[in-house]
Amino acid sequence: MRTDSPELAAILADLAELVCCESFSSDHEALARSAKTVAEVGRRSLGVAPETLVIDGVPHLRWVFGEPKVLLLGHHDTVWPTGTIHRIPWSVTDGVARGPGVFDMKAGLVLIFHALAALPSLEGVAVLIVGDEELGSPTSQPLIEATARGLAATFVTEAGGEDGALKIARKGISRYELLVHGRAAHAGLEPEKGVNAGVELAHQILAITEIASAVESSSQAGLLSVTPTLASAGTSTNTIPALARVAVDVRVPDLASQIRVDELMRALTPRTPGASLELLGGPNRPPLDATSSVDLFARAVHLAAELGLPPLTGVSVGGGSDGNFTAGVGCPTLDGLGAIGGGAHAADEHVLVNRLPERARLLTALTESVLAR
Repeated sequence: MRTDSPELAAILADLAELVCCESFSSDHEALARSAKTVAEVGRRSLGVAPETLVIDGVPHLRWVFGEPKVLLLGHHDTVWPTGTIHRIPWSVTDGVARGPGVFDMKAGLVLIFHALAALPSLEGVAVLIVGDEELGSPTSQPLIEATARGLAATFVTEAGGEDGALKIARKGISRYELLVHGRAAHAGLEPEKGVNAGVELAHQILAITEIASAVESSSQAGLLSVTPTLASAGTSTNTIPALARVAVDVRVPDLASQIRVDELMRALTPRTPGASLELLGGPNRPPLDATSSVDLFARAVHLAAELGLPPLTGVSVGGGSDGNFTAGVGCPTLDGLGAIGGGAHAADEHVLVNRLPERARLLTALTESVLAR
């Protein structure tokens, strides 16, 4: 399709408007501006303004048409700090669109609006666009779950995988911070009076790295990971550290593994006399199991063939999305229906613009098929 076709030109005009309105997850003022922009772009396509729900300063947008059967889900926040647009400006060159958040996932929002605009009726459709997905959806999780519970399907327009692969499974995610409390003392004058939180942290990091192998998973070996990441200890070079901490990233293929990892994290005990442990965090997103998407994926493959689109493939990924939450409340969920491109969270983030209309057509057909049931 030529980039100057009316259909693609309309998609790109909306995409440019969203990308140029920055929406860093931690900048509430930017999120408020973004929500107004997304609401206006959506209003032009859907004919009505959304309900705006502000929770702890974070704006979320929701459209509901009649008694909903299907949810289209996305997020308008991005990982890019406000001002990035000056370093990575919006551009379309040689069929490639660039700009902060273009792939993850502002193109996915535009696809929702254009896909729904092609339906003969919006009766039975709900749209939810949240503002804190990149932070783990702390304010929007209850809203997502309440909106999706009991529906026939959720379609998530997060970016597609390689060559547009749909995301048929996602790992569950848990996030922890382990604090080690010791006792400070002068490292040269009286080290024996201290309790070294840094040394105790070293013991705990080694123990944490053994958790993954201790957990029996019902899925394939190697799909579970328990990874200590950011760590720190102490305040000065001549002081026994009184406090140390480590962040732990957990990815699990199934709910049983997530529960067992949580149990083992909470069972950690100090090795150093006088030290104590404090564990913060826990499970963040349940797994999106392939059983939640199998029927919807089969339908997508069939519809793509009927529409004359390139054959679809499915992929399981380690990253989470808000689709984990919808699957977690029992709603059949298909993810990765957004743009085709690459470079999420990276300077080369991009979208292949000529593939956007086909993704919109697929989303229209999928939504219509659920509404017709």
